[in-house]
Amino acid sequence: MCELLAMSANVPTDICFSFTGLMQRGGNTGPHKDGWGITFYEGKGCRSFKDPKPSAESKIAELVTDYPIKSESVICHIRQANSGAVCLENTHPFIRQLWGKNWTYAHNGQLKSFSEKLAVEHHIPVGTTDSEHAFCWILDKLYIEFGRDEPDTQTLYEFIAKHASQINQLGVFNLILSDGEHLFAFCSNNLHWITRKAPFGQAQLIDAEVVVDFKQETSHSDVVTVIATQPLTNNEQWHKMAAGQWQLFNKGICVLSSV
Repeated sequence: MCELLAMSANVPTDICFSFTGLMQRGGNTGPHKDGWGITFYEGKGCRSFKDPKPSAESKIAELVTDYPIKSESVICHIRQANSGAVCLENTHPFIRQLWGKNWTYAHNGQLKSFSEKLAVEHHIPVGTTDSEHAFCWILDKLYIEFGRDEPDTQTLYEFIAKHASQINQLGVFNLILSDGEHLFAFCSNNLHWITRKAPFGQAQLIDAEVVVDFKQETSHSDVVTVIATQPLTNNEQWHKMAAGQWQLFNKGICVLSSV
């Protein structure tokens, strides 16, 4: 299956450290060699980099690793294809516009009978993956339920969580979703998270010989939450989400949760 990585922070923060570790799993320390992508938010705008080549061999991934883009919300995905060909249009994350916002989505897992069980009408997939199809179905449901008026935060994400649970019945549906302000995570079977804040310490990557001392890279008031399919460091305490659990982060803080 694929692997996910996301970040929510209270100040613009680069994700180079975590990204370096994840990229090695794309064809080097892991089997996820069927493409990768990452989206950074900057205000209401976002910039996205994608490549259907293995991330461990990608020149674009090298550029992103070496270029410390700072953002408060980031979503990243490395792909092990099980639905749809290996090509750019099937490479996560997927981005669609709704209510004047860029919504970014990435999925880990596999869904059965998705085209039959998840009929779409208003948001038509560009590619052929179960992942993008499920995203379009969620957007359809949001548009049908709320029309042109975005609901309040709690109503919105409880609605998304309800439909994520419905999709999860078709297989495995680990989901990361962001509108640039909030970061939503739904766990089907594998999602881990860690919140880094003062007092900061050192962290050692599992997949690369890289150590960072966050005391030298942060201020006392910084709060940064990282979400990943599997822990990326071997000397920090990561928290595993329970099956069916969802959490909503804003500026690094969990503001809504199913538990």
